[in-house]
Amino acid sequence: MNLSELIFEHAKRLPPQLQQETLDFISWIERRHGIYVSNPVRAAAQRTESFLAKIAGCPGEDFPDDIDDADLGVDVPRESLE
Repeated sequence: MNLSELIFEHAKRLPPQLQQETLDFISWIERRHGIYVSNPVRAAAQRTESFLAKIAGCPGEDFPDDIDDADLGVDVPRESLE
């Protein structure tokens, strides 16, 4: 059994949420080392990440998970129009 098959065997035993987390980690490793996948959906995501990195510097490690209600503006009561 080669290493890829061994990783697959371990991943099959995980619940779906942990499988997704594992896939996210593998994708992070690919991006970190400049390994690009021929999957069109993944390629589009990599283009988006490259665009964000070029425009905004670099998205954080927890992007987009770091976005929450604290990032929203505060509503200000307005005077009545009557």
